[in-house]
Amino acid sequence: MNDNTIAAFRRGYRMQWEAAQDSHVVLYPEGMAKLNETAVAILELVDGKQDIAAIIATLDARFPEAGGVGADVKEFLQSAYEQKWIQFREPA
Repeated sequence: MNDNTIAAFRRGYRMQWEAAQDSHVVLYPEGMAKLNETAVAILELVDGKQDIAAIIATLDARFPEAGGVGADVKEFLQSAYEQKWIQFREPA
């Protein structure tokens, strides 16, 4: 994964609001995972079009008081990839 890598949800995986859980979740064939606010802020930008640099820039602008979120975003995306929620591809 580098700044030009594009992240997208894997086929069969999606994020949505789940009223019964009173939170956003990632739904996938084997179940679901409840998300915290930070995960939602990142995953709502995972659209298969934006690269990692654009996601980080958006979040840096949205949360300037954080003083830069790049390392945390990359760490979370790597974890989401390892859990098979998302996949990475290089730009065309």
